[in-house]
Amino acid sequence: MGIKTGQDYINRVKSRKPEVWLGGRIVENIYDEPYFKQPINEIAKLYDAQHDPKYQDDITHICEETGMRVSNAFLFPKSKEDLQKRSKLFEVYARMTYGLMGRTPDFLNVVVTSLAQNAWFLEKYNKNWAKNIINYYKYLRDNDIFLTHAIVNPQNDRSKTSHEQKEIYTHLGTVNETPDGIVVKGAKMLATLAPITDEVIIYSFPGFAPGDEKYALAFAIPIDTPGLRIICREPMQDGTRSRFDHPLASRYEEADALLIFDDVLVPWDRIFLYNNVEAANLLYPMTGIAQQPAHQSGVRGYIKLAFIVEVACKLADSIGVDVYLNVQRDLGEIVQSVEVIRALLRVAEYEYTINDKGEAMPDADALETIRGMLPEMYPRAIEVMQTIGAGGLLMMPTENDFKHPELNADMDNHYAGRHGVSSEERIKLFKLAWDLCGEAFGMRLLQYERYYTGDPVRKRAIFYNKYKKEKKFSMVEEVLAKPIIDEAEAIEL
Repeated sequence: MGIKTGQDYINRVKSRKPEVWLGGRIVENIYDEPYFKQPINEIAKLYDAQHDPKYQDDITHICEETGMRVSNAFLFPKSKEDLQKRSKLFEVYARMTYGLMGRTPDFLNVVVTSLAQNAWFLEKYNKNWAKNIINYYKYLRDNDIFLTHAIVNPQNDRSKTSHEQKEIYTHLGTVNETPDGIVVKGAKMLATLAPITDEVIIYSFPGFAPGDEKYALAFAIPIDTPGLRIICREPMQDGTRSRFDHPLASRYEEADALLIFDDVLVPWDRIFLYNNVEAANLLYPMTGIAQQPAHQSGVRGYIKLAFIVEVACKLADSIGVDVYLNVQRDLGEIVQSVEVIRALLRVAEYEYTINDKGEAMPDADALETIRGMLPEMYPRAIEVMQTIGAGGLLMMPTENDFKHPELNADMDNHYAGRHGVSSEERIKLFKLAWDLCGEAFGMRLLQYERYYTGDPVRKRAIFYNKYKKEKKFSMVEEVLAKPIIDEAEAIEL
């Protein structure tokens, strides 16, 4: 029990038979499907890192309750040091995937840890909900489970609430109760990596209205539960693309999926919230499942942005355009954006607070600022990369061209860069950039950062209104209240 190896994870994938639809066909064997195989292997490397002496003490700890070694994602943070231990895990995983995989196992394990640490909130409504989430946390921790989640309703008619939709089960809702649990029907999205995970946890953003009771749900089930259908979006690589031509898409493509629940039975001991609009609307603000995982997504976003900026700088250097002032200005801008996110993360970790339940909370304002700025900084970095690469991004030959000796002279003459950068080196660099700023793989990453935490306009408005409510604007009041000293009084003074 406790931390698992990559092979343990792969064996679990092989043992499951979820109903997965990909390109109009059912996938019979998840591990042997070319589209899923490499992402599975990349996740397996993260599991193996837990056993690597280089990383083990930084990303795992001995659980006081069980004596087993477990991931730091399952650590109940009670101090700055605990937050930094989790931060190290986030950084190690992000660096191993260059921040390109948004659903590594640490993310949702932190969500469940936050729910379990704040089970008091669920206990206010139902003692069984609190007991269930604590038991589920222990199950994930002790078995090192890999989760996905689906927390967004299908985009059918967003002007209406769940119970106002044309079909009663357009959104996921409860059909009826049975002695064994509740039966649910409907859909949720956007379940990233769902086909290669162990389980799915369901909950929702606030926004439930009276009449939405049947849709107010939080539960978790195995990904191969009968009646659960997984419909994947169109692949952005087919699993056979050249590593030379597509160095990132061939490794880090994350399948996103719509989950269809067709009279799925959810056992009573896997239900964390049910039929309660008030509890569903308060789940986010009262349990830390926005703030604590924002720490993970902030670290991952920082590494991802830093990677993009490194590629842009290398691209500019390889062809000598960074001698121009406008290019230096643009590169300086995006380098500074990386430093801004890094500084905000340090603020979040050092200006932590301890809440009345003893939980160490990273600074909420710093994390929310990251969430507000990344949706603008990341697209800007991609734009700079596109501008630097210009038409050269469209003109790269393929790996197969290097297999023909008669093309060697042409390659060397026309694709080499400055400072002795060979044609092969420059082509690889431009293909790396194109994966990020031109290919469908890169455009999915771009869209992901824009809308990762929801509508960025609404999120920033919420942040402002919270700021206005909590701040006293004391400096303004102070300066307006200061007495005016006339010239005579000034002389006396």
